[in-house]
Amino acid sequence: MKTSTIPSIRVEPELRHAAESVLRDNENLSSFVAQSLWININQRRAQQEFIARGLASKDEAGRTGEYYEAEDVLRELDDMFARAENQ
Repeated sequence: MKTSTIPSIRVEPELRHAAESVLRDNENLSSFVAQSLWININQRRAQQEFIARGLASKDEAGRTGEYYEAEDVLRELDDMFARAENQ
């Protein structure tokens, strides 16, 4: 696959220095920036999917009239967490 470029950006010298200071062996600034972009893209996709699931759940609750108290949900989550810790 042919590669393309991301537009160059101007940054404060402190930001460039901070990025360069955390580079790993055999890593350069370009690969660090590309990896950072992928991480951000995946995070935003996950956030969009989370919001979509929440809105769908809200619509389903409105359609069915089935709602749950926050305290009940939190209690159930605490129980699930406690069981997982004991395994």
